[in-house]
Amino acid sequence: MRRLAALGLLLGLPAGLLSAQATPRAPSRSSTSASIDQSRRTAIVTAAERVSPSVVSITVTSRQQARPRSAFDAFFFPQQGDRVAQSFGTGFVYRADGYIITNQHVVAGAEQARVALSDGSEVPATVVGTDPLTDIAVLKVDRTDLKVPAFGTSVDLMIGEWVVALGNPFGYMLGDANPTVTAGVVSATSRNILPSGEQTGLYLDMIQTDAAINPGNSGGPLANAAGRIVGVNSSIFTQGGGSIGLGFAIPIERALRVADQIIRTGQVRRAWWGFEVAGAEAMRDWRTQGGVTLSNVTAEGPAARAGMSRGEVILKANGRTLRNFLDWESVKLDLGVGDTLRLQTRAAGVTRTRTLVSGDLPTVTAERVRIMADLELITVTPAIQAERDLKAEQGALIVNMPANITEATGLARGDVVLAIDRTPIRTAEQVAEIVRGLKPGQPFRVYVERQGRLVYTDIALR
Repeated sequence: MRRLAALGLLLGLPAGLLSAQATPRAPSRSSTSASIDQSRRTAIVTAAERVSPSVVSITVTSRQQARPRSAFDAFFFPQQGDRVAQSFGTGFVYRADGYIITNQHVVAGAEQARVALSDGSEVPATVVGTDPLTDIAVLKVDRTDLKVPAFGTSVDLMIGEWVVALGNPFGYMLGDANPTVTAGVVSATSRNILPSGEQTGLYLDMIQTDAAINPGNSGGPLANAAGRIVGVNSSIFTQGGGSIGLGFAIPIERALRVADQIIRTGQVRRAWWGFEVAGAEAMRDWRTQGGVTLSNVTAEGPAARAGMSRGEVILKANGRTLRNFLDWESVKLDLGVGDTLRLQTRAAGVTRTRTLVSGDLPTVTAERVRIMADLELITVTPAIQAERDLKAEQGALIVNMPANITEATGLARGDVVLAIDRTPIRTAEQVAEIVRGLKPGQPFRVYVERQGRLVYTDIALR
């Protein structure tokens, strides 16, 4: 050590430099541990920490009609009756004073709902209102100190950016209220999903992600890496009931808009434009057609007042190019009563710009009980399916309907009612039960099979 110091003086180096370089110090155990901990704290960890306190677990009790599982059950146990069933879902805090957002299909048919909060407490919840068309529902609990998350936006999502899905796929089976967190990327945006199997109703402009979304995650938040909620987990494509990397979330802007309307009025007002466009049967033609064709224009409606007529082709709506009827449904879903719509249309080779202002969905003037009395329905059976050459294996066939009801509802004799909103129809009695349970003025969508094609119409009962 003395020789190194003498050499340093000889070379004119600062005192202690050679000795310090000759004896480097090893990093301490505490600094190494801190470095590792810092590397573990990724953006995903931070995002999960920010959102988790606002995630809730939802338990719903409902009454379901017990159906025979086989021909033997039907023979030996003909009187199945009703049974009480429990289902589970997820939600997240919307407002500190007790309002919670979830999916409509999570609380459908609920006789009782309970919510487990992040602090471990479990409280009863009231269903404030639901909107089956967007699959959004709002619950209310008696609390004023809930943790409200940060809300982001879905319009600037980038394909490939990180997102996290939070939910409770096992309900109460895990014994605590802490949500499950899965991570993935935004796989696509503006996805439109057609009804298939037990999944009824359209899902429009959805966010696609490969973050695992499993049954029970429905209604939970999808958050970006900054910990801001950008969507509401809603549906999956699956073959065995679990996630296969195809999950879909409702854009948060739509969910918040619907939740606001539900809290203010208890339901959502549907915008009405006074025209219908060619549906699923025309999808194969959109590449050559370059738009959607008006199949019907209601007299004295907003479209008729703007000079539009049947056969006119809509090319763009509010700047969005329309490829098929799903693109139009996506635009329409996010517009409210009194909103302005700018259309670019083509008719007889001439391109025009049309401006429409929406009205309220017209209500059916007849009383709902009268409608059901005048509407003759029969349950679809294998014999009826074969006799009428129907594609549907189940549903309610309309065998008779007065002309005034046909004009008011858009339904027709020979239609098979497949679903009302997101509820599959299996019997004629089920249609009557659902309609009688609707609130006055509440809009609902009826999906029917008509001449082998899927058709739907929106109805509001006065």
